[in-house]
Amino acid sequence: MTGIATSVLIGAPALAVLAMLAAPRPRLAERLNLAAAGLCFIAAVAMTVSAPAAGARYLGRYLIVDPLGAWIILCAAVVYLLASIHACGYMRMPGEEARLPRFYQLFALFALTIFIAPLMNNPGLYWIAIEMTTVVSTFLVAFEQAAEAIEAGWKYIIIVSAGITLALLGTVIFYWAGTFSLGPTYDMTWRVLRHAAPHMDRALLVLGFLLVLVGYGTKVGLAPMHTWLPDAHSEGPAPVSAMLSGALLNAAMAGIVRYLAVLHRAGLFMLPDQILAVFGTASLLVAALFIVRQRGVKRLMAYSSVEHMGIVALGFGFGGPFGVAGAMYHMLNHSLNKSLMFFGAGNAMRSFGTRSMTRIRDYARHFPVAAALWLAGAVAITGAPPFGLFASELTILRAGFRGAGLWAAIVMLVLLILIFIGFLDHFRVMYFEPAGDDAPRPARLGAWTVAPMWLALIPLLVLGLWWPRAMWRDFQTVEQVIERPAAAPAPAARALARMPDARRAS
Repeated sequence: MTGIATSVLIGAPALAVLAMLAAPRPRLAERLNLAAAGLCFIAAVAMTVSAPAAGARYLGRYLIVDPLGAWIILCAAVVYLLASIHACGYMRMPGEEARLPRFYQLFALFALTIFIAPLMNNPGLYWIAIEMTTVVSTFLVAFEQAAEAIEAGWKYIIIVSAGITLALLGTVIFYWAGTFSLGPTYDMTWRVLRHAAPHMDRALLVLGFLLVLVGYGTKVGLAPMHTWLPDAHSEGPAPVSAMLSGALLNAAMAGIVRYLAVLHRAGLFMLPDQILAVFGTASLLVAALFIVRQRGVKRLMAYSSVEHMGIVALGFGFGGPFGVAGAMYHMLNHSLNKSLMFFGAGNAMRSFGTRSMTRIRDYARHFPVAAALWLAGAVAITGAPPFGLFASELTILRAGFRGAGLWAAIVMLVLLILIFIGFLDHFRVMYFEPAGDDAPRPARLGAWTVAPMWLALIPLLVLGLWWPRAMWRDFQTVEQVIERPAAAPAPAARALARMPDARRAS
């Protein structure tokens, strides 16, 4: 089952791109992308259900399907499907039909690179996959070709590429650390790193982790490496912003989590966990300060992404069953919720013809259904019950109060209250402040732009009221891989190096 699902996840977007290149017609490109998104969603669900705890390896062990990777792919597939539906209405601009095939080619290719990254069993190949997401998404960020969009695209690729370079250096240091026990050459896979971790030099492991945390943390949008994120998320089309926030950030977080498991296997718990908690807390603080004073509607959503990636980092930093489960649950809830919020922001921008929240007025009277959905999403994104983010944030706080992350949990709770007040105050202004004489006249919204908001909100409400037992089992499996220390007695380093699979195992 996992092999078929993997083939569909890679093949459907790739075939869609090839078909669009062969027949670049707007409506055909739209339908091909939508079909690919639907197939990827079905495959992602099947992969999540059937992913073995130990991981299944394919293509000579270059690909691995494990519960962590399958879960991140599921989050990405959900956003890809919702964003593809929204794009059918959002991207149909008068005079822009000729550019639609190029948009959908890049969009499907972007989804493909996101799906590939969590499947990479080799840390070096994972780095290449993450860099490919940067290259493809840069063209999507600058797709509207306005001066601000092009500037955001350049800022995005320069800052993220600089961070990814540090991640590459950290990857090299991890490989170097492994050579002392595995010999000068070996197949560097996640499993080999975990098995060899007890015999690696701890100073090298910490140095390598700091570099990959800063490098992939730049891609995740953790503060203070987040500076590309508000511009890129606010300048790209709304479906692209949803993919950047709800799918790409999770794929980059996967690398941090896998390297964290290597350090834990070496017996290093307190230091990397506290470092991750510091970055998570800093992200929450930066997000809170900028959310309160924000004026751009999509920049508001972008800083919310910084906030929620900080919460995910705190969950993994707190660790334990509740920390890991809360972080992974938060990934899915955030993917759904942030898709809803960017769809609502894009609809408001297109209907009122402005990015400024100060010029969006009386929104509920003009669009009662879309306004109700967007407001419900705003309540949910601030962590209020009964939505999914409330459940995941409460679980993460529970992990923090139970362990050494008490200080971070207290700071997180205070900042969440501040963000709740500041975020919803912006919606109070847009919904209930009277429109002035110079307020723009809103245009009508289509069904394609409202339907995915329903499709995001309903499961978000269900996940807040009901936590499926099967999800908890998957979260426990991932927690055991991340948190489990080295087995005792550990095999001798030289014996491990002489094993036939030491150089080829995954």
